[in-house]
Amino acid sequence: MTDASTGEVVVNRVMSLDGFIAGPGHTMDWIFEHMTSATFPEVMAATGAMLIGRGTYEVGKRMSDENPEYDGGAQFVLTHRPPDEPDPHVTFLTCDIEEAVATACRAAGGRNLEILGADVAAQCLRRGLVDEILVYVLPVLLGDGVRFAPPGLDRIDLEPLSNIQSGGVTMLRFHVRR
Repeated sequence: MTDASTGEVVVNRVMSLDGFIAGPGHTMDWIFEHMTSATFPEVMAATGAMLIGRGTYEVGKRMSDENPEYDGGAQFVLTHRPPDEPDPHVTFLTCDIEEAVATACRAAGGRNLEILGADVAAQCLRRGLVDEILVYVLPVLLGDGVRFAPPGLDRIDLEPLSNIQSGGVTMLRFHVRR
C-alpha cells in the first residue's frame, strides 16, 4: 500500500483467456507471440522497479533474449535461496514480504512498483499491499498451467478502472478495494 508521494504497487499479469499466467512447465513464450513492451508503453514508463518471485525470475532469465528491450527499473527477487552466482542486475531479498515491498518501493523513486510472480503477488494481496491489478488478456487458450491466483487466496474485491485494447491484447485495470 502506497501514498501519493510514491507510485502504486501494481500486480502485473499476462493471462490466457482461460485464466493461466504460464503454460504447462511454466512456459511463457506464448506471451511474445502477442505482446511486447511496446504494446502498452505507458505501463513501462510508469514503472520504477519490479519485485519478482524466484520462479518468475528463472523463467524470465531463460526468456530474456526474446524481449531484451523491457526495462522496468530496478529488479528485486524475493527468495528463500539466493543463487550461488549473483546477478549484477538484480538484488536478491530474503526478508518478509512487507520489507521487500518497502525496499522495492523506495528504489522505484516515486514511480510504480510492478509485482510479478503468482506467489509474490498472492502474498502481497493477502497482506493488503497492492493498489492496482493490471491484467493483459491474450487471445489464446492454454488448457493447463499456472493459474492467475493460487488456491487459498481469499476473496478480494476490485473496482474496474479501465480497459484498453492494443491489437489482440486487452488490458484490464482494477483498483484493489480495502
